Amino acid sequence: MLYGDWCTRMGFDGFFLGRIDYQDKVAREEKLKMEEVWRGSASLKPPTADLFTGVLPNNYNPPRNLCWDVLCADHPLVEDPKSPEFNAKTLVSYFLQLAYSQQQYYRTKHTVMTMGSDFQYENANMWFKNMDKLIRLVNKQQAEGSQVHVLYSTPSCYLWELNKANLTWSVKEDDFFPYADGPHMFWTGYFSSRPALKRYERLSYNFLQVCKQLEALAGPAATTGPYGSGDSAPLNEAMAVLQHHDAVSGTARQNVANDYARQLAAGWGPCEVLVSNALAMLSHEKQNFSFCRELNISICPVSQKSEHFQVTIYNPLGRKVQQMIRLPVNDGIFFVKDPNGKTVPSNVVMRPNSYSKRYQWDLLFPAFVPALGFSMYSVAKVTAATSQAYRLRARSKKSRSHVLFIENEYIRATFDSGTGLLMKIENMEQSLSLPVSQGFFWYNASTGDGKSSQASGAYIFRPNHLKPMPVSRWAQVHLVKTALVQEVHQNFSAWCSQVVRLYPGQRHLELEWMVGPIPVKDGWGKEVISRFDTPLKTQGEFYTDSNGREILKRRRNHRPTWRLNQTEPVAGNYYPVNTRIYISDGHTQLTVVTDRSQGGSSLQDGSLELMVHRRLLLDDGRGVQEPLMELGTGSTVLGRHLVLLSSVSDAAARHRLLAEKEILAPQVVLSQGGSSPYYYWAAPRTQFSALRQDLPPQVHLLTLARWGPKMLLLRLEHQFTATEDSGRKLSSPVTLNLQNLFQAFTITELQETTLAANQRLSEASRLKWMTDSGLISYPAPSKLDPTSVTLRPMEIRTFVARVKWQESS
Repeated sequence: MLYGDWCTRMGFDGFFLGRIDYQDKVAREEKLKMEEVWRGSASLKPPTADLFTGVLPNNYNPPRNLCWDVLCADHPLVEDPKSPEFNAKTLVSYFLQLAYSQQQYYRTKHTVMTMGSDFQYENANMWFKNMDKLIRLVNKQQAEGSQVHVLYSTPSCYLWELNKANLTWSVKEDDFFPYADGPHMFWTGYFSSRPALKRYERLSYNFLQVCKQLEALAGPAATTGPYGSGDSAPLNEAMAVLQHHDAVSGTARQNVANDYARQLAAGWGPCEVLVSNALAMLSHEKQNFSFCRELNISICPVSQKSEHFQVTIYNPLGRKVQQMIRLPVNDGIFFVKDPNGKTVPSNVVMRPNSYSKRYQWDLLFPAFVPALGFSMYSVAKVTAATSQAYRLRARSKKSRSHVLFIENEYIRATFDSGTGLLMKIENMEQSLSLPVSQGFFWYNASTGDGKSSQASGAYIFRPNHLKPMPVSRWAQVHLVKTALVQEVHQNFSAWCSQVVRLYPGQRHLELEWMVGPIPVKDGWGKEVISRFDTPLKTQGEFYTDSNGREILKRRRNHRPTWRLNQTEPVAGNYYPVNTRIYISDGHTQLTVVTDRSQGGSSLQDGSLELMVHRRLLLDDGRGVQEPLMELGTGSTVLGRHLVLLSSVSDAAARHRLLAEKEILAPQVVLSQGGSSPYYYWAAPRTQFSALRQDLPPQVHLLTLARWGPKMLLLRLEHQFTATEDSGRKLSSPVTLNLQNLFQAFTITELQETTLAANQRLSEASRLKWMTDSGLISYPAPSKLDPTSVTLRPMEIRTFVARVKWQESS
């Protein structure tokens, strides 16, 4: 859904796709709905999010028998009647029959023949030599009464002819997931394939936004400064490459996936230089900045080896945040001071799954960071080892009490003392209590059977059985309780463990899981899920997000616009989960926010599951030509699920703001040793915000980036739909004064553009379509007033601003 919405905002007139579910395509052909208007948002007034969308007749492939490339086996067109290979008459007759047959499924007299394909466009000369002959010979048949005229064309020309037909088109308001190209061939495995790469992409997006923002806030000083030449372009380009449909999807070969990761890693370096230059300029102080890229495996040399170090925390959100900072350290006691020099609470706690490892302690302290700005905290080690009393309090220990629980002022999580599994979550703020059982299971991946030879692979999810096997029916449990964190460490097996965690002030439960390497020596490929079971009466319904914005209702064994013959009850009910999935009984809602894209579903009422990892023995025959068998760093995956229990009425406010904070979490930069002034006349600045006031909760700062020598690109989005009010007017329009919003620079000129920022909005024009959903008005864009910019639910507005950066004095 969101893809169509974005296309309209960029100014596109239409969208053509090849792959839709095979049953959906048959239904569309019968109903003459191969072409419709796709409405990408129910919150935006039509035709704002309306995109004309067509389904191509042959996927994106040439018609059968008409593939002329070095990798094709079809015969070339031979028009010499004396040749023993003469086939021109047969191919022309076949083409005419094909054209008439194909056109009957479309509403106009125009139809498309796609020539070439992703594996069959290596020799253009072969293609055009044969197509030139075919076009000439087919058009020659008009003299014999044929009504078929063939010409080279483009999608734009075809779309223009459809628009000139002046027809009324039906409207599609759902999406195209899940997709199957056969009864046992659901492409729902790639939602979860290569979870380590999917997480690296999400982290890189976070760091790229930090890099772009600081480049915009510091101006030219960010790209040329005391740390060298900084540049956001390499990471920007690597991230663009990773959006390829065989990259972040996890459907590339292992060596290609490794190269995608290599490109991301190479892009981080120039951004680290840029961030260092910008932080030095904005803080008025040059420090020995260090970036801990390996915090996911608890390695950070500065925090682990230094007696004194500085922690700079940058917040890329448009409102202030409180964040629990967690850094690996050697055993000891530390003092932490805030930007004003005041001591803040801190704890040293044992790290999960590290009871025999060298690096086994984490330093925790709460940090407060202003909107679009930073706070600097100082850390000093005061003793080399903790006292015995402190050790007893902070170390993990086996619980001896009958009732095992962790809690803060808002949430209590209770565990079964016999099995060690989660059994109940309570929202004490709203007096809600829900039995919740959570555990890890695995589906045995199919290698083919009597119904179909289709195996599970990088694309395809096909389990052998409907019910998954538990990784373990119980967990070895350790309990950690300090003033700053309460944790239950669960060990399910040698390759699966989890920490259930609560920080003070946190309104969600954090589940940090570690899975892998998945054992496959038994000859069974495994697809691992985390499953939550509750007594909620959900009537077969659950909800998933569409790229982090729109929320779509899903219904088990059902499709909104066509009758489904369900042949794979598990894989056929899996959907992409980019940031969240939830279930509800109309009063209580259980939401799980993810830290990467995953596949998810609700296969039983009250149940919710997410696939966290998969390791398979066979290729699925979709072009990868190797099994999804990750080795090395991709074989073990660390991830988080954030669990929210709340009333339905305020659930949107909770999960939208939580997902925003998860995607754009604060960036932590360390430094050690001495420092020197950036400006000899300016005092060091230990806290800074680039905004004069926080953005309201409805508004998300989507983009702030350099767009030229004195230009910035600014995108703002309203992140709530029209029906998510939550009693706080979060679905109401919001008006901002952009002229007085930023204090790092002054906007001297502002132009509104399309989403891609390559066309002035006032000059943008799209084709107009008549739909069967009623009359649509096309109001002219209003005159832009920088002091009064209004955002309506789900609206994104894009601006190019000429700015003047503030000079330090």
